[in-house]
Amino acid sequence: MRMTFNKHTISAWKWVGTLFTFLILLTQAQAQPKLTDKLPVDPRLKVGKLSNGLTYYIQKNVRPEKKVELRLVVNAGSILEDDDQQGLAHFTEHMAFNGSKNFKKNDLVSFLQSIGVEFGADLNAYTGFDETVYILPIPTEKKENIEKGFQILEDWASTVAFENAEVDKERGVVLEESRLGKGAEDRMFRVVYPKMFDGSKYAQRLPIGKDDILKNFKYDAIKRFYKDWYRPDLMAVIVVGDIEPVEAERLVKLHFEKLKAPATSKPRAYADVPARKSSEGIVVTDPEATNPVIEIFYSYKKTKEETTVGDYREFLIRNLFTAMLSQRLQELTQKPEPPFIFGASNIGGFARGYETYQMFAYVGKSGVDVAVNALIQENERARKFGFTAAEVDRLKKILMKGIERSYNERDKTESSNLVSEYVRNFLEQEPIPGIENEYTYFKTYLDGITLEEVNAYAAKTIPTPTDNKLVVLTSPEKVDFKIPTNAELLAIADNAAKTELGAYEEKAVAASLLEKAPVAGKITAEKEIKEIGVTELTLSNGVKVILKPTEFKNDQIVMNASRFGGQYLYDPAKDRFNAEFASTVVAQMGVAQFSPVDLRKVLAGKTASVAPRISALSETLNGQCSAVDVETMLQLTYLYFTQPRKDDDLFKSFVSKQQALYQNAASDPQFTFQDSTISILYKNHPWAPKLPKPENFSLINEQRALDIYKERFGNANGFTFVLVGKFDLAKLKPLLATYLGSLPSTAQKSTFKDVGLRPVKGVVKKEIHKGTEQKSFIRLFWNGEAPYSDSEQLKIQALTEALNIKIIETLREELSGIYGGGMNGNLNKYPYNNYSIGISFPCGPENVDKLIKAALAEIEKVKANGPSVDDLNKVKETWRQQYEVNIKENTFWARQLLQSAETGSNAGEVLSYEKRIAALTPKDLKDAANKYLDMKNYVQIVLYPEK
Repeated sequence: MRMTFNKHTISAWKWVGTLFTFLILLTQAQAQPKLTDKLPVDPRLKVGKLSNGLTYYIQKNVRPEKKVELRLVVNAGSILEDDDQQGLAHFTEHMAFNGSKNFKKNDLVSFLQSIGVEFGADLNAYTGFDETVYILPIPTEKKENIEKGFQILEDWASTVAFENAEVDKERGVVLEESRLGKGAEDRMFRVVYPKMFDGSKYAQRLPIGKDDILKNFKYDAIKRFYKDWYRPDLMAVIVVGDIEPVEAERLVKLHFEKLKAPATSKPRAYADVPARKSSEGIVVTDPEATNPVIEIFYSYKKTKEETTVGDYREFLIRNLFTAMLSQRLQELTQKPEPPFIFGASNIGGFARGYETYQMFAYVGKSGVDVAVNALIQENERARKFGFTAAEVDRLKKILMKGIERSYNERDKTESSNLVSEYVRNFLEQEPIPGIENEYTYFKTYLDGITLEEVNAYAAKTIPTPTDNKLVVLTSPEKVDFKIPTNAELLAIADNAAKTELGAYEEKAVAASLLEKAPVAGKITAEKEIKEIGVTELTLSNGVKVILKPTEFKNDQIVMNASRFGGQYLYDPAKDRFNAEFASTVVAQMGVAQFSPVDLRKVLAGKTASVAPRISALSETLNGQCSAVDVETMLQLTYLYFTQPRKDDDLFKSFVSKQQALYQNAASDPQFTFQDSTISILYKNHPWAPKLPKPENFSLINEQRALDIYKERFGNANGFTFVLVGKFDLAKLKPLLATYLGSLPSTAQKSTFKDVGLRPVKGVVKKEIHKGTEQKSFIRLFWNGEAPYSDSEQLKIQALTEALNIKIIETLREELSGIYGGGMNGNLNKYPYNNYSIGISFPCGPENVDKLIKAALAEIEKVKANGPSVDDLNKVKETWRQQYEVNIKENTFWARQLLQSAETGSNAGEVLSYEKRIAALTPKDLKDAANKYLDMKNYVQIVLYPEK
C-alpha cells in the first residue's frame, strides 16, 4: 500500500510527531531520579538471605574469564573479644587455614596451589576491629574445583578444627606477625591510640592483640570466640565471576542452608565512641623514629546512613569538598620553604558507624609551629571563605571524567573490584546502586551543584577553632627544631586560627598544553606482525613505534618507551646525584609554562599522564590515558622531550622536602641494615645503589641536572615507543607523526655503559646490630655471571617459586618461625650476563641459625633430587592461571613488547609461554639449583638487635 500525502495528512503527522516528542520527554522526565527516591541495588546483582540469616550476593562477571571471586565475610572482629581473647579474632582467621572437617592441615593450601591459587597473593584473609574477611579466587575451568571452593567456604564458616597441637604451632606464626609490626611507629602509636578512642572499647582492642595472651591463651578461649561469632546471621557469602548465577545460588544454598543458627546467641553489639570532652595535646618521641608527624583528630560523630538519591548527591558535594581541600594543601608543598612535606585533611576513622574530621602533616624543616599553622589555617580559610568557582568547575570535570571511564569499562570491570563493594555493603551498608545508576546520578546532579552549596558544606564540616580536638606530635628525639610540650602543642593549634586570613586566590593558567602543533615528521616504514596483532612503524627521526590495538579495555591506552643510555654514562664523582635525580627534578618542576599544579588544572577533565625516568642503563617514559585523550598524552610526551621547565622555587622546595624526609632515616634499623647490605655486596663502588640521605640532595645542581635531562631526552633517535589499548590505527598514525615524529633527533646513537659494578664473590657472612626490638632479618644472596637466555630465565624463576613452597611449608608451617618472606631470582642480560637470587625473611633473633639451616637444607634437597613433581606442577598451574589473565591486559603486552625490543627477542614467543612452562622438568630445576646456588659463592647478612 502506498501512502499519499495531502494538507490534512501533513497536519495529522505534525500532531503525531508533537505527541511522540511529548511522550519521549515525559518518559525521560519520569526516568530521571528524584532526590527522595530510595537508592536501588545494582540490577545485575542478586542479593538474597537464607532462612538461617546468612546473606548472599551473586553476580556474573567475565573479567577475568574462567575465574570466580569468593568471599566469606564475618561481621565479627576484635571489638567482640572478651578480655581473655585479645588477638583471637585474628588468630581464628589463621586457624581456618590449619585444618577443618574436610581439609586436614596443609591439605587446603596444597589443593589450592595445585589449581593455581597462590597462598598470600591470591588466597588470603584479614581481620579488623569489626569484621573478618576470607578471600578465595577459584579457576572455573573444572566444575569440581568450584565445588571444592564452596566446600572451603563452608568449612571456614562452620567446621574449623582448632586441634590443640595446631593451635600451639600457630602461636609462633602469629607472634612473628606481631613482631613484624613492632618498632618506633608501633611504640608511639600504642601511646597515642588510647587517647584517640578515650572512653571507647576500640581503645583496648587492636586486632593483633596482646603477645602474652597469644602465647598463653587456653584452647577454650578461641573455640568460644568461634562458637559465639561464626554464625550464619553474621555472615555473607559473595560470589562474583565467570559462573552462572543459578549455579552459584544452588551452591550457596547447598553449602550454607544447612548451617544452624544458634537457639540463643550473644547480641552483636557495636562499640560506642563518645565525643571528646576537652582538647588535649600529646607529644611522643622515639629514638628510632624517622619523621615528625602532626595529626589532629576532632570528635567522632555517627555516620549518616546513605539511603536516598539525595544522600548520593550530598556524597558528590563531599567528594568535591575533600578533593579541592586536598589540592590546596598540595599547593602549599610547592613553596620554596614548604610548611610541611605532605599534608592532608579528610573525614574517616577506624570505628564502624563513626567518622572524624582529621588533619595530618609530615613536618618539614620549618618545624611544628609552621606545619600546624598551615594545616589549620588552610582549613580555616576554606571554612570562612569557601572555594572558588574555577576550583569547583575543575573538580566537576575531574569527577565526571572518572565516572565516565568507570561507565565505559562497565563490562570490563574486574570481579575483585565488584566484590570489594559488596563486602562494604554487607558490613557498612555502603550503597551499591551499580555503575549505570551512578553514572545517571552524576549526569543528573553534578553539574547542578552550586558553589554556594559546596561552601556551605565546607562551613558546616570543617571544625571551628573552639571544637574539642586531640593534637598529636610523634617525632624522632633529635630534630632541628624545638619539640614542644603537650601544653605548648595544644596552644600552637589553638592559636593557629587566630591569624587574620584572606580568601584563596586563583591563578589563571593556559587553556591548552600547546599553542600550536609541531611540524610533523613522517612514517618512513611500516611492518605488520599478524601473529600477535602488532604494527611496527619507523619515523623519520629514528623513533620506532610498536602498536597493538586491543579490546581488553574500552577506555585505556598504555604507553611505554625506552632507549639505552642512562646514569652510568656520567662521571660518578661529579654527576652521580645530578644524573640520579635529573628526571625527578624535572617531574617536580613541570614542562613548558606549567608547574605540576598548573598541569593538574589544564588537564582537568582529561585522563592522561606521562612520567619520564633516567635509570642506570636507559631512559624510559611511561604513560596512560583514556581512549579519547591519546592526543593529550602525546602532547605531554612532546613537552617532556622538548620543554622541561626550570623553576628555582620548585627545585628548592623539592630539596627541602627530601632533606627533611630522610633526615632521620638512619635511625630506622631496617634502613641501616639495607644500607649496610649494599656496602657489603658492592664494596662501596662509586655506582653502587644508594639509599636516600639528606646530604645527597645538597649535591644536586639544578642547572646541571636539567642539562643532563636534556642530553638524555634531547635526542629521540633510538627510542622505541609501545602503545597498547583501545585505538584506531588509522586515526592514531597522524598523531604519532605529529608528536613523536617531530621529536628532536641527531644521528648520534645512544647506548649504555658497563661501569664494572659487580657483587662480591666467595662466602661472606656479616652481622649488623641495630635496633632495640627483638627483631632479626635474614638475607641470603647468590650472584654471578652466566649467559642469558629466556629458557634459563624461566628455570631460575621456576626454581625460586618451587623453593618458596618449601620455605612456607618448613619455616612457617613446621617450625612456626616466620610469618612471611621468600625467595626470588632473575637472569639479566644487561649491562652484562648475570644472575641474582635472594632469600629474605624476618624472624626472632633466637631463631636465626635454625631458620638459615632449614632454608639451606631445602636448597640442598632440590640440588640432590630436584623438586617434587607436585610442587613443580603447582608452580606451572599458578603461572598458567596468571598468564591467562595477563594475556588480556594492556599493561602486560606493553611491557612484553618493549622488553622484546630491548633484548632483541621474538615478541611472538609470548604466545608459546604455556608450552614452555609445560616443558619444564624437575631435572631442569635440579640442574639450575646446582648451577646457580653455589654454596662456595654466597652472601649471608643478618640483622640483630643492638647488643
